[in-house]
Amino acid sequence: MARTESAQALVDKLELPFNALGQDPYGISRDALVRGLQLLGFFYQHYFDVHCHGLEHVPARGRGMLVGNHSGGYAVDGAMVLVSLMLEKEPPRLAQGMAERFLVRLPFFSQWTARTGQFTGLPENAERLLRDERLLLVFPEGARGTAKLFSERDSLVDFGTGFMRLALKTKSPILPFGFLGGGEAIPTIANLYRLGRLFGVPYIPVTPYVVPLPLPVRLDIVYGEPMLFEGTGSEEDEVVLAYVERVKRRIKELMHQGLVQQGKEARGP
Repeated sequence: MARTESAQALVDKLELPFNALGQDPYGISRDALVRGLQLLGFFYQHYFDVHCHGLEHVPARGRGMLVGNHSGGYAVDGAMVLVSLMLEKEPPRLAQGMAERFLVRLPFFSQWTARTGQFTGLPENAERLLRDERLLLVFPEGARGTAKLFSERDSLVDFGTGFMRLALKTKSPILPFGFLGGGEAIPTIANLYRLGRLFGVPYIPVTPYVVPLPLPVRLDIVYGEPMLFEGTGSEEDEVVLAYVERVKRRIKELMHQGLVQQGKEARGP
């Protein structure tokens, strides 16, 4: 398995056009990728108990839009999905995510995200990436999805429709996945919105142990078969909404599969 190799060896396997300075046209830094994979790989392999299912459904090459649910108050879900594609996929693939705008306003985080291929959710950035045959990671629930309380951890909030119009416009397959365990990693009992605004973020999650640091819990990532939709991206809203609902239902099914893997019963609608 790829996870037995060093972070440097895995990054070297990526089919990215790095120049002599170790950067690609998107500003991705080879060295930053290695350091990021070393750090997040530790959490994936030694801190969390991560179980990855169905990774064979992610194509080895070509464009694709990874679409899944948010789970947890911080970016545990996105980080572990990115690492699963590097450590478990052969050959490894780099997914590039559309980070929330408030994250890229934070000085350290903004620099780190840019150098590892993560960028603000601007449609032109995402379209260019897909046309360059790369993987795009999308959470259609947006920031609302990260604000779920512990009792809501396996539920889904409304999806935006922008991802579907982009998939139609670029003829990109949607690669659905369900993520389980983020709500257990950061069991949020309340969100402090006013305090969050003082720090430039939408909210600050409150956990039973006060400090919202992730717990070493089991995490399940369940990838499903690609979903293809016909269209140009300029369809009427009701057509796009129907497509979005199909993706949402599929993600819910994958989440249920993850709960079954964990030996639990599905919770919530």
